[in-house]
Amino acid sequence: MSFTLAIDDTTCIKCGKCVRVCPANIFVQPRSTSEVIVRNKENCIQCGHCVAVCPTDSVKHSVFPPEKVHPVDRTQLPTPEQILLLIRSRRSNRAFSKKPVPQEYLDQILEAAYRAPTTSNEQELEFTLVTDQEILQQIIQITVDIFEEKIRLINNPLIGSLVKWIAPSQYHMVTRLNKLVQTVRKGKDLILREATSLLFIHTAPEHYYGLIDANLAYQNGSLMAESLGVSQFYTGFICRAINEDKKNRINKLLGIEGKIHAGLAMGMPSFKYPNYIDKKEIIVQKR
Repeated sequence: MSFTLAIDDTTCIKCGKCVRVCPANIFVQPRSTSEVIVRNKENCIQCGHCVAVCPTDSVKHSVFPPEKVHPVDRTQLPTPEQILLLIRSRRSNRAFSKKPVPQEYLDQILEAAYRAPTTSNEQELEFTLVTDQEILQQIIQITVDIFEEKIRLINNPLIGSLVKWIAPSQYHMVTRLNKLVQTVRKGKDLILREATSLLFIHTAPEHYYGLIDANLAYQNGSLMAESLGVSQFYTGFICRAINEDKKNRINKLLGIEGKIHAGLAMGMPSFKYPNYIDKKEIIVQKR
């Protein structure tokens, strides 16, 4: 993508902030009072740090025209105490009501997830939002089918002995999976817990840092959901099944060609938790 990048010398106050924040070292200021010079523009990753930090709007970047630059009123930001309370009160609440998550809430959760940082500002995350109840049921069915195949495989005496020796944790997981499958087959949804919305975060298969980027996005989306009063949890069973499935059944169902890294199940809560509890004592190593 071609773009232009320059410094307006008539308004630049030579503060050097753009020099300090640019991850690609494109801006150069030989002395604290000298003009800022743009070099090796082709190395720009288009993160927008330079535009966002400039106090006089002197950085002119064609990717970020004036309509894409917004002032931050920091008096409107939540306090650290409010942020910490949100984090403390966040729980994986699986007690959903039948009420669907309002579309405006889903839009805000999606934006929060998309605004998470990505490796080298590549912004290659893709999202698939599922609200169709029939498709959600198919996802549950496929997940259980994959687990049943895994159980049958490990229950094979020869393969089971090999797995028990090479990967004992997987071998011992069979008992838990078997109980899960039996419970779901009897009609109790332990996969999505009757969530009304499901957000998958995925990238192209070759994206090296896809898992990291997706989980950063997940955390953003999860905290936004919490702030909106939307209950949510990480779809660990589904993601595990996707990783086990060589047939890519869920990908094919949803038309996803890339790699699914994370899933966020969401619904409006039947009730809210009135308390938060302390976790185990934090362990911090200091060097």
